[in-house]
Amino acid sequence: MTAWSSTSDSATASTGAEQAWSREEFERRLRGLGRYYHFHHPYQKMMAAGELNREQMQGWVINRFYYQISIPRKDAAVLANCPDREVRRHWVKRILDHDGSGDDPGGIERWLVLGEAVGVGRERLLSLDEVLPAVRFAVDAYVNFARTRPWQEAVCSSLTELFAPDAHRSRLETWPRHYPWVDVAGLQYFETRLGQAREDVRHGLALTLDTFRDRASQEQALDILRFKLDVLWTMLDAMYLAYVVGMPPYQAVEEGDDGNRP
Repeated sequence: MTAWSSTSDSATASTGAEQAWSREEFERRLRGLGRYYHFHHPYQKMMAAGELNREQMQGWVINRFYYQISIPRKDAAVLANCPDREVRRHWVKRILDHDGSGDDPGGIERWLVLGEAVGVGRERLLSLDEVLPAVRFAVDAYVNFARTRPWQEAVCSSLTELFAPDAHRSRLETWPRHYPWVDVAGLQYFETRLGQAREDVRHGLALTLDTFRDRASQEQALDILRFKLDVLWTMLDAMYLAYVVGMPPYQAVEEGDDGNRP
């Protein structure tokens, strides 16, 4: 694969002719952004400590479901924008991991089982009626990014998976201890993603390291990864405000004549 860089960003002007980081240093800087991963958000810390109540746990599952069902659409955008057959042959697996294939029901189905495990029925979860507006906005922005930007940038944005295994392991360890009311059958999603994420990371990281090879594009890649970290953090900000602080959307708006809020 040849080196690639975008000509539409300001990174080139700001970095000038600075020397490119080595492959090892570039990877180190990408991994260093893990301190901003949403696993470190107060909502996630409360979850790991057993401090969330039933409604707060259900709210997380409901809102994350919107993210889960959007990931195959994001990955389909990568495929649509990518002319490289070998990349597409590997990347399509991500869609099948979520949507399912053959005897594998897929990650979306496993998340529906997770919903049932925390007391959220399938119809309630699939309706998307309770997804917070800010969560919709953040997730839709991510899908739109993948649709409208070069496929290499969308690949780079997926590298938040570098940090996901710790989150999955934490839930597998802490949920049975702190939330005995959650059916352990629902935890299969996290178990499955532990293996899938490792494979996805190897591929996505290699593509990013091979593609963003000059200093300007390397700094651009860091900005792209920060954008995706912002998406995930913003989702939890919305949940924290709604379910912990007690300020759901439109909570200060009076009901209209039809008895409904916006």
